[in-house]
Amino acid sequence: MPTLILASSSRYRRELLDRLGLPYEAVSPDIDESPLPGETPRQTAFRLAEEKARAVQAMHPGSIVIGSDQVADLKGEKLGKPHTRERSIAQLEAMQNETVTFYTALCVLAADGTAQKEESLTVVKMRPLSRETIEAYVDREQPFDCAGSAKIEKLGIALMESVTSDDPTSLIGLPLMKLTTMLGRAGLPVLPGLE
Repeated sequence: MPTLILASSSRYRRELLDRLGLPYEAVSPDIDESPLPGETPRQTAFRLAEEKARAVQAMHPGSIVIGSDQVADLKGEKLGKPHTRERSIAQLEAMQNETVTFYTALCVLAADGTAQKEESLTVVKMRPLSRETIEAYVDREQPFDCAGSAKIEKLGIALMESVTSDDPTSLIGLPLMKLTTMLGRAGLPVLPGLE
């Protein structure tokens, strides 16, 4: 069996992939994640998911590699990882009482390099939030490594009014329903007969 590799340094993605019970390695793809000029949030997510997978497969030929990326879209503006307290507060202030679409792109490379690409959409309606609430949340959660600054798997759920998605794991960063299907097609079924 080929080695399964998650092209990510994200602990959230590792925690999700652990749910499938498959042996795998996690390797940081070490690529530039900056959006390209004129690229839509969806295009950025797809491009980066594949670039991550290809960068890791180049280091580990013959492996099955999972690449994933998520970009939040607020009225056409890309919201990535804030990295700082100030940017996180600014993101959440801009998102309050708004609808945000999270594009989570997935790329699975088979051992021969054949790519499968899928996306999972999550639409989040944010609550109206005071500056005090936003600052308290940011100081408590420190969501600096999370696109859009709101971690649904933790206290960020309290900032959201509603969430609509085709996969409950998508917003955390790795759509496991689609991934399960893709791994089966790549020759690595999660359960016998499941493709």
